[in-house]
Amino acid sequence: SIAILLYLAQKFKTPDHWYPSDLQKRARVDEYLSWQHSNIRMKGSKLFLCKAILPLITGQPLPPEKLEFATEELNTALKQFEEKFLQDKPFIAGSEISLADLVAVVELMQPVCAGYDLFEERPKLKEWRRRVEEAVGKQLFQEAHEGIMNIKSL
Repeated sequence: SIAILLYLAQKFKTPDHWYPSDLQKRARVDEYLSWQHSNIRMKGSKLFLCKAILPLITGQPLPPEKLEFATEELNTALKQFEEKFLQDKPFIAGSEISLADLVAVVELMQPVCAGYDLFEERPKLKEWRRRVEEAVGKQLFQEAHEGIMNIKSL
């Protein structure tokens, strides 16, 4: 939950880059955290549901046209994410990782885990993911996604 992340960042006085005290940087984090609910989260989760969860439940793949529609919706949100939030910066709020980057990468890993590598043909997004993974530590990044990475083996 976004509310819990913000609470923890402030209660435990995490390093400033996670939830910056600089008002412009903080506004950038807040802007992304508000935008992502009905964009990256909704569209990424929809594709994850269509590609992984519904076939597990029903035992049948989703009709290709429904999967195609969900993929197109996510692709539109990814384009907006790259153009509006990443632009030419290393991270969403600037030169350092923030809570916005953590929330974004978690949402974007869901479709990847369902078999849609959205980073493959997006060099800017791929490089951003590499920076996020490096900033949190490769081992921690892998541990955090271990459960969802194995969704297809259920």
